[in-house]
Amino acid sequence: MTAVTVAERLTVARLAWVMGLRAARRALAWPGRQIADLSSRGPRALAIAPQDIRTTDPAIADDIYAGHFHFAGRIVDSHGTSPFDFTEAPLDWETALMGFVWLRHLRAAETALARANARSLIDEWITRQSRQSGGVAWQPQVAARRLISWLSHSPLPLEGADAQFYRRFMKSIGRHVTFLSRQVADGLDGEAKLTAVLALMQASLCATGLESSRRKYEKLLVNTLQAQVLPDGAHISRNPQVLVDLLLDLLPLRQAFTARGLSIPQELISCVDRVLPMLRMMRHGDATLALFNGMGVTAPDTLATVLAYDDARGQPVMNAHYAGYQRLEGDNTIVVCDAGAPPPPPYSMRAHAGTLSFEMSSQGQRIIVNCGAPSQMRGALREAARLTAAHSTLTVADTSSCRFASGGIARAVCDGAIIAGPSQVETRRGDDELASEIDVSHDGYGTAFHLLHRRRLKLAADGWRLEGVDTLSPAKGGQGLESVDYALRFHLHPQVRAGLIENGQGILLALPTGEAWIFHASGLPLTLEESVFFAGFDGPRATSQIVVHGDAASQPEVAWVLSRSQ
Repeated sequence: MTAVTVAERLTVARLAWVMGLRAARRALAWPGRQIADLSSRGPRALAIAPQDIRTTDPAIADDIYAGHFHFAGRIVDSHGTSPFDFTEAPLDWETALMGFVWLRHLRAAETALARANARSLIDEWITRQSRQSGGVAWQPQVAARRLISWLSHSPLPLEGADAQFYRRFMKSIGRHVTFLSRQVADGLDGEAKLTAVLALMQASLCATGLESSRRKYEKLLVNTLQAQVLPDGAHISRNPQVLVDLLLDLLPLRQAFTARGLSIPQELISCVDRVLPMLRMMRHGDATLALFNGMGVTAPDTLATVLAYDDARGQPVMNAHYAGYQRLEGDNTIVVCDAGAPPPPPYSMRAHAGTLSFEMSSQGQRIIVNCGAPSQMRGALREAARLTAAHSTLTVADTSSCRFASGGIARAVCDGAIIAGPSQVETRRGDDELASEIDVSHDGYGTAFHLLHRRRLKLAADGWRLEGVDTLSPAKGGQGLESVDYALRFHLHPQVRAGLIENGQGILLALPTGEAWIFHASGLPLTLEESVFFAGFDGPRATSQIVVHGDAASQPEVAWVLSRSQ
């Protein structure tokens, strides 16, 4: 048994112990909860409906009325039946359906027909789920999203509704509050806990009858934000998309406190103030977010919406030490580098093995990218997108720098979580009038290959030149460099046209903006190989990658440069 296997087994065992503890806690608390449920009073009426700041499309309301449900990249035609009757629908489609976020499109239509359709669909769901407590619909994060959606868009189904529907609606809201409260009390963690706590806090602000729980939920919100949002504004999952989703919930919640005449928790204010500059750090000049740790397609309109709430119009973070990201800027050239270790296992289900990878854009055009995360519908590609080879960094022996849980007990306990990877990631940074430079190293290949990967990036102040050096050296305890193949990869954005020049020792990159860049690597032979860009608006797109192949023993260091052509 290797040291890596021992570490992985211990990680899985710890997660299994946490799951067992949650189950035991539920069993022990069951009698008391039954008594509490009989004596507790649920929500009586709705006082406010927080604004949903997500973008809307009223035309979608017509599609839904016609029975065309387009969620998660898949269209399902109900053919006159209830969408909740589909038993073979893709998981991600069903998740989107059960979350009811699509109610915003019906509300935007502002028609009696849309209101009646929303009321009918909600009533169908309540009728079908009145005696159920499992399946996708009652996964904590889905239930929390549904509660937030119902509260935000409650005027839509309630306008013109009869008293009977109103009672059923309020009873179901109470059931959601009870369910989510139990899940949190039982030790729910990860992003699901954050969404559940946000939903509970919003419910206590929106509904009368929950005032006695408001202080408890407020304290829970503060503690959860402190635990999951890092001091520099990143989420502990290190996924840029989570920041967008978080702001879409926090900003309306902040307004809800004001609408009820209550003081906004200082931690909520501080969290918003930290997250907005962090989002700017991850944004390229074309208004898309860098493709790290689960980030896929950027919705530019949504990103613009949340950034519009940045009253200070703050500057992007350059050195996010806690998050593990670095940003270099030179005129209109932007470089963002993953300089951090993978997140803790409960937050790593979507994280990638991309430590030391980077992305680069110039004049609003992305040049060097990571492959990005495919849409959730494309589960078969998800594992490939998480590998180190799908990132613009160095890969040793076609092996990823992280190990993902799969198979056996690991699949049941923490399927997809990162259970082994870089534990020591060291970063040094220097900025002056001439250039900005970072020097980063990680030990993700230390156990398997006794190698340490170090990357230095230096961007000229005018943005015309990016210099890099990638080095493999013996890890702590190593006895020297053994012969092992590596591949240094630079994935190109699909809009970049690449061609070999100088007898294969240079590559010309032509951008649609008219710019041209040239790549060299110390006179080493270069190859252009096929690649895939997963984060395209229309799905995966074919692209290419620059690859430098080498051997750690004979060529442990590669110096390379990307320079703008005169």
